[in-house]
Amino acid sequence: MNATLSLASILAEPARRRPDHIALIEGAQRITFAELWRQAREQAAALIELGVRSGDRVALMGPNTTDFPRAYYAILAAGATVVPVHLLLTADEAEYVLTDSGASLLICHELVAPVGQVAAERAGIRCVDPKELVGEPIPTFVSRGPLDTAVVFYTSGTTGRPKGAELSHLNMVMCATVNAFDANDVHRDDIALGALPLFHVFGQTVSMNSHWRVGATLVLLPRFDAAEAIRLMNAENVNTFHGVPTMYIGMLEAGKEFETLPHLRLCISGGAALPPSVLEEFERVFGSYILEGYGLSETSPTASVNQPELGPEAGTVGHPVWGVDVEIADPDVRDRIELLPPGTIGEVVVRGHNVFSGYTGRPEATAEAVVDNWFRTGDLGTKDDKGYLRIVDRIKEMIIRGGFNVYPTEVEAALLRHPKIAQVAIIGVPDENYGEEILAVVVPAEPVTADEVIDYAREHVARYKYPRRVEFLDALPLGPTHKVLKRELKERFA
Repeated sequence: MNATLSLASILAEPARRRPDHIALIEGAQRITFAELWRQAREQAAALIELGVRSGDRVALMGPNTTDFPRAYYAILAAGATVVPVHLLLTADEAEYVLTDSGASLLICHELVAPVGQVAAERAGIRCVDPKELVGEPIPTFVSRGPLDTAVVFYTSGTTGRPKGAELSHLNMVMCATVNAFDANDVHRDDIALGALPLFHVFGQTVSMNSHWRVGATLVLLPRFDAAEAIRLMNAENVNTFHGVPTMYIGMLEAGKEFETLPHLRLCISGGAALPPSVLEEFERVFGSYILEGYGLSETSPTASVNQPELGPEAGTVGHPVWGVDVEIADPDVRDRIELLPPGTIGEVVVRGHNVFSGYTGRPEATAEAVVDNWFRTGDLGTKDDKGYLRIVDRIKEMIIRGGFNVYPTEVEAALLRHPKIAQVAIIGVPDENYGEEILAVVVPAEPVTADEVIDYAREHVARYKYPRRVEFLDALPLGPTHKVLKRELKERFA
């Protein structure tokens, strides 16, 4: 008999083991695991009535409200594959995701219905509001094979049109399990703030699935606002926070207005490099140490993280998680994986239970990304002799000035220690003499001049690394996951 496995079990099991425990909080809503699983099975019945069959792809577009996880697990319970759609996409971009993924239906929250309905109509599929999905609950979820696709995440498309990374039920269940029991030490009575978008792999796996893997509670924040996040964490006794660096920076600023700050047992940062100065200040103000991790959509996402059991080390993303190998390979050798010794900078490569099955309809791109069973991340990094991994930068974001390699995150970390700088992004812009010149885009904490920024940088980084140009903005452009959109900055200042 063939083995079966479903990501739906992440909700089905706590509904069986802790039926009366609160699974989900949004505003005044308190939904137990038993209630949420029943509601998901009701929606699964409605999906089946609409013609959704095992293996079909169903797109889901919505904010962090109870509608999202309910519909997410309904799709899985029906035996279908979830295709999350970014909230900030235009109708043209959403249409591309629907058609490229082969979605047969779009479940779309009323907040983004104007975009979703147009995209679905152009794609020739039906668009339904999650509140329309009502039926007699199916008895249990439709079984799937471990290697069947559970979720298709569309990458950001920094080098062209987005690609759909197919993650299997085994990928997703294992990553949630390893995060919960090995990497992050999640407790069954923890209360986590769901501030990361659930349509993104970080929020989906680390916040939602990992906590429900052990039967813990998730508090939803539909739209991230630092002050509202602190208020909500205080009100709901939240002890776990997952975020990207810009969220932590925002909370440090907003925290100045609060007499009482939440007591956080577990804080995880990912998505971008966390400046050491932010980690240090957050620990001082909130009394909580941030464990920085690393991963990608193609790795479910967690590949490496600072783990309490192994000893965290600031400035690194810790060690590979259980069952996963992360090494450094020669980025110039493309037909095979040639591993490099400790201390060498090269391309980060990953293998293990977390690595995706491939890109939807793109065998050539898959073959280029997965070589000798290792996934090429496109990130530059290095490992020390104790096994700690440091991410240097994206290969494509590295600046080559006059033949010297400059890694933006290193310069950003140095500048963020300046008391007058709140945020900074380092980008490379075309230059006739040096090929590329280094530009600092600064959000001031208080008035500061370009000369002050440049002089400070000259004191703290090597001469070939400091920015020769400085531009000021009131805020850096952020994507839906609060990562800085450097493409927009390059287009604006190049």
